[in-house]
Order: sequence, then structure tokens, then C-alpha cells
Amino acid sequence: MVRDGYFYGLALAAVAGIVWLLTSWPWAILPLLLAAFFLWFFRDPERAIAQEPGQIVSPADGKVTEVARLLTPEGERQRVSIFLSVFDVHVNRSPVAGVLREVRYRKGEYLNAMKPECAVRNEQNLAVVECDEGYQVSFVQIAGLLARRIVFTKRAGDRLRRGERVGLIKFGSRTDLVLPGHAEVLVKVGDRVRGGSSIVARVSGPAAEKQPEHEAAELRA
Repeated sequence: MVRDGYFYGLALAAVAGIVWLLTSWPWAILPLLLAAFFLWFFRDPERAIAQEPGQIVSPADGKVTEVARLLTPEGERQRVSIFLSVFDVHVNRSPVAGVLREVRYRKGEYLNAMKPECAVRNEQNLAVVECDEGYQVSFVQIAGLLARRIVFTKRAGDRLRRGERVGLIKFGSRTDLVLPGHAEVLVKVGDRVRGGSSIVARVSGPAAEKQPEHEAAELRA
């Protein structure tokens, strides 16, 4: 379980105990239910991580809401958008093994994560990983209507393992995965994916085009 779950859960359990002592037990039911919800919401299950070279795993649990090709000044890219409801695990994982080249946090609004404009206007955190095969993969944590905080625990220069935990987005949210244009995307809109274990794309053959670090803002435009 993510540490935040204990903070929320134990605090609400304490509130329930105080309410019970000062009033009667029926009044303690609501804070007890909220405590149970937070303990469940911040669950962090172990996952079997894909091991084959060139495999790119999902950075988040949720539903694929978009698979799109993007034209940038540096070439073609692909974006896979994943929507996380309050019922999904909200821990984010690195989609590839490699070196974290850039981390860029930006404050913003809290539009519904299902809306396309949330990718431009909402609070978000960009991470760019230069993977061992020689190309770059980016993923963006995007806050949603209920999410009011993005957590990212790594720093630029850190070495990441494929499927390694890197942070979380609290409550409903979205995660965008930006891939090289030559990657073979293995998911489609409507598919359910699990962070770290679902293979969303594959890159075969020798290391190909790199995605320059400065292009992430353009990809989200």
C-alpha cells in the first residue's frame, strides 16, 4: 500500500473512534467507510513485469481512451492516453528501462480527465526516459477533476527499471504515453491495461529515432 493510504485511513479511523465515544456508533459509520475506501484506493499490488527487449509497458492502470499519431518538427510520434477512474490503482510505473533525462512539473487546472483539453490545461508532470535501446519514451501524469496532487518520486539522472514505481496521481486522472513513430502499438481504444504488466507497444530491430527532450510540450499541444 502507498504510504498516503495509511495517513488517510488511520486519521479517519481515529475520527470514527472519537465520534463513537462522543455520540453513538451509527454516526461513526461514515468515517469508517471513508477510512476503508482510502485504504483500498491507495493499494499497490505487485506486478509481473515484461522482460523481453523492446517491450514498452503501461505506465498506469486504466482504460485506453486514445491512440493517435502526432506530427512534430522532429518527426512522427504516437500517443496512447489512459484514463484512471477512482476504482483503478493510481500508482504510476516507468514504461521502459533507462535513464530519466527530464522531469518537468506544471501547475494547471482540474478539468475532467476525459476531456481532450485536459492534456494542455491541467496540472501535469512530464517524464522523459532514454531507454536502453537508444530511443526516448515520454509519459505525462495529468491531474483530473478530483485529483489535486501529482506525486513523482524520481529525479533527472536516475536510472529506472521497466515497471519500476515512480509516483502516483491521487484520485481520477489520466496518463499519456508518447512513443516513437516506428513503435508497434499493441492496444486500442477501449482496452483495459495494468501498470507495469500490460505491454502497450513494441519496438523491434536496432535502436531507431530518438525523441528530443524539448519536444514534449509540442506533443501535448
